[in-house]
Amino acid sequence: MEQSSDAPKEVKVCLLGDQGVGKTNIILRFVSNRFENASSTTIGCALTSKSIDIDGETIKFQIWDTVGQERFHSIVQQYYRGAVAAIVVYDITSSDSFTCMKKWVEELTRFEPNAKLAIAGNKCDLEEMRQVSKEAGMQYAEQKTAIFKETSAKRDKYIEELFIEIGQALPKEFESHPNPELLNIGLSQTEPKKQRPRCCK
Repeated sequence: MEQSSDAPKEVKVCLLGDQGVGKTNIILRFVSNRFENASSTTIGCALTSKSIDIDGETIKFQIWDTVGQERFHSIVQQYYRGAVAAIVVYDITSSDSFTCMKKWVEELTRFEPNAKLAIAGNKCDLEEMRQVSKEAGMQYAEQKTAIFKETSAKRDKYIEELFIEIGQALPKEFESHPNPELLNIGLSQTEPKKQRPRCCK
């Protein structure tokens, strides 16, 4: 069935990155303006959505929150399929997470080379603990022709702006193809947060 001309464009966006960088809180802040200090660890993938108006057009983001633990790495790959965009997140207070972010970008490029890439340096409210300079993040994003934002889910800095910029970067000829089956997968599971293993060890 064809979408009506005034139906929202449905955009599948995956969030990728090391465990503990704040992917889930970025989504919570964007979707429901919440932040959880003691958030749980995502197991597999969790799916939520939000519609916003961008330049006079309604865009519905289907947002896939993926696990960052190494033992689930091969499982997460299946959720890349059909992604129109991906936000790869690192923690500005962790140089290891910045290294891992680059590996996530490389993997995404292999599986979904046409997905619009955005890079988020999260926890920018923790300036006194910074290990990754803003310039390093910007330089890498420029190399990959990616959108770049330093964000803070805790302080609500540049979260909505990140999604708006993704929406603005979609090709004009983009047509969404919503798949109802995607909404029926038993994905959303959590476990208490533990000391995070590094994806690139």
